[in-house]
Amino acid sequence: MNSETKSFDIDSFPVGAPRASQVRVMAFVLACAMPLVLAWSSIRVLTALIWSDETFSQIPIIPLVSAFLVWSERKRFLANACYSWLLGTAFIVPGLLIVGAARLNLLESDPHNQACLLVAGVVLTWIGAFALFFGARAFRNALFPLLFLVFMIPIPEPLLSKTIYLLQAGSAAVAEWFFRLADVPYLRRGFVFFLPKIAIRVAEECSGIRSSLALLITTVLAAYLFLKTAWKRLLLCALVIPLAIFKNGLRIMTLSTLAIYVDPGFLYGKLHHRGGIVFFMIALVPMILLLLFLQKSERPHPAGGS
Repeated sequence: MNSETKSFDIDSFPVGAPRASQVRVMAFVLACAMPLVLAWSSIRVLTALIWSDETFSQIPIIPLVSAFLVWSERKRFLANACYSWLLGTAFIVPGLLIVGAARLNLLESDPHNQACLLVAGVVLTWIGAFALFFGARAFRNALFPLLFLVFMIPIPEPLLSKTIYLLQAGSAAVAEWFFRLADVPYLRRGFVFFLPKIAIRVAEECSGIRSSLALLITTVLAAYLFLKTAWKRLLLCALVIPLAIFKNGLRIMTLSTLAIYVDPGFLYGKLHHRGGIVFFMIALVPMILLLLFLQKSERPHPAGGS
């Protein structure tokens, strides 16, 4: 007797979908909601962190992008889906255990790391629910959208502090290079620059951690959507960190120079607090140009061309 669970064709969902298909999808949605219900009190704390801590700000966006990627290619990802109990439970069980550990704070972590652990458990549970209700084949086909959910997980401490420190150090070094290039007199002591009329410090808030994460997530997504060759995808993504540091050093130098020669208020004005998007767009330009070059190199050359 064949124990393989009967599959269904996702092409017919949701219009005219069989009742079994609807039940399967509803069960998947309920399974995804399960860790959120189990840790409801912790979810409320996480929601507050999303609004107050920039390292959590990407959490609401990532699952929407993953869901869109799966839905937009559902004919390829979910065709002939079937249940996969073994693969699903291999993710769901540890995921729920992690959610429980985070909710009870069994590791006695600070609120930041407790929230990181909670999100990690939720992501594992969601991946397992997808594998359980749509099968191993669908799991393999939709591996990128599923792994993209990992970007929901904030960087835990002490890794976050070390990452911020490296971004600080890199940004200060690039800013110093720009000061030399622009012939701006300065004296540097660690992260502090003594400039004419002002002194600035490249603080943790100036590390650009949020924009660097945004640039990384955007680049990874673009590499998946527009490139086919693995090494070209890796090359594009590998340039994110140096480009993010370059962009942040340029921002520090620009604000400082404007404060010296135009108005000291630039260190506290709108360009300082809200101008990050301007420099983010500047960083996107070389990434887009490289992406277009790599994409063009993947197009097959016409046979017999000169």
